Amino acid sequence: MIGAPRPPDEYARLLDLAHYEILDTPREAAFDRIARLAARLLGTPVAVINLVDQYRQWGKAAVGVADTTAPRHDSFCAWTILNSTPLVIENARSDPRFAHNPMVTGEAGIYMYAGVPLTTPAGHRIGTLCVTDDQPHPLSAADLEALTDLAELVVAELELRLRNLELARELNAQVSRNAELQRGLDHAHVLEGVTGLMDLDLSPEEMTLAASALLGEGLNADYIGLLIFEPQGLRVEVAYHAVQAPPALRSISLQPSEWPGTVTWMVRELARPLYVDDYPGYPGALTGAIDGGVQQIAWLPLGTRGEVTSLLMAIRHVDNPVQRWRGSDRALLEAAGRCVRRALDRQMDMELARQEARRDALTGLLNRRALDQDLPRRRGQPYLLAGVDLDGLKALNDAEGHAQGDRLLQVFARTLKVTVGDAGEVYRLGGDEFVILSDADEDSVQDAVDTAVLAARQVGALLGASVGLAHGHEGDGAALLVLADQRMYAVKHRRQAARAALSGAQDNLLVTR
Repeated sequence: MIGAPRPPDEYARLLDLAHYEILDTPREAAFDRIARLAARLLGTPVAVINLVDQYRQWGKAAVGVADTTAPRHDSFCAWTILNSTPLVIENARSDPRFAHNPMVTGEAGIYMYAGVPLTTPAGHRIGTLCVTDDQPHPLSAADLEALTDLAELVVAELELRLRNLELARELNAQVSRNAELQRGLDHAHVLEGVTGLMDLDLSPEEMTLAASALLGEGLNADYIGLLIFEPQGLRVEVAYHAVQAPPALRSISLQPSEWPGTVTWMVRELARPLYVDDYPGYPGALTGAIDGGVQQIAWLPLGTRGEVTSLLMAIRHVDNPVQRWRGSDRALLEAAGRCVRRALDRQMDMELARQEARRDALTGLLNRRALDQDLPRRRGQPYLLAGVDLDGLKALNDAEGHAQGDRLLQVFARTLKVTVGDAGEVYRLGGDEFVILSDADEDSVQDAVDTAVLAARQVGALLGASVGLAHGHEGDGAALLVLADQRMYAVKHRRQAARAALSGAQDNLLVTR
């Protein structure tokens, strides 16, 4: 038995087939009707709409047979899609392509086969409309014309089905957009106020408290607090309390020491909002809160940033006329929470970006921008500024390449940062220039540089490092940096002269020998 070869446009053909989203779908009346018409018009016991996939043929509709799914290697229809004209096999049992085909030798016992390719508007033949008989069954030209017309109807039905799918998606998308718009309008006034806070110069905590205060009236809450879980414990900040709220309810924030082990302490692990309509009956309820008349409570997680986890806590007193957390309450609280979380995340991203802008990309040390920001803060304080310039880095780059030079810079920078430690900060100004701001003495700074040089020499042949020192009382900011730079270059020139003299002496010694 011979399997059909792949058509030259196979990849594009399979993509065209896939975009109809028809494979492995349930039976549909429109396609069943066409199959029945084909069987009736041509007088055959079997009529099938087959689609030829990558490794199989799959039947969308069939008359006279239950299932036409088969390996593509055994498929008659795989031969049909190779040409644009109908394929007619008058006697499959004598055709060498099909004589040993399971559909011929097996239960189906196909004797006659006639198929017309389903050609899409893109020009790809993705399947067939075919008829079969287990007896000799001559077909006329009119029969083949009718079968061709019906095949075109199948393609038209596929196109109509695809358009309906696209329209349904567009309609669903429009419904979703309308629903989202309505929700946005419902919360617009409160959220407008919350959003306005995002542009103010407020700390994350101040912004959250201000947003919570705006939510108070909208939620008809008696109390809103900000729970702040820090490494040293729990802190509660009051954001809002209603004028009519009883004193016992207002003083809840003064009792956090009683909270460990209660539900209020455990909510720090919340990933989603939690709404409680009957707080006194809730496991782990705080006795002091029950005595204070707390009836309803809602916790809204705002996320963890660093080591600090924060949540909003909204409370209604037992005398509050609203007896449960309504859907509109939840929607408003959660929408505001999303807004606050985004603002907090944006603030953190901006802070990380600011920190990143202060870092040297190669070494991870602070950079020139950071030095320009930090120097003015040292004004009036005793400190030591050390300008450091590596000797011999250019020669190393020329001899061994810049990648090796970069590795040396990284080793030098890491070692210098560790040896300086908490006594100061290390900055890379660019190239082979570094600055140290330190509270230590000159010997300690010089020792730190020497240690870093020794570590760098494990990577490449670094000659050393020239260091210029200046004390905070000798100048301010840029002037002090210039002074240290001058002293560093004076050291560098002396070291260069010493190396030249040593090299000359060595040359003379070689001559005398």
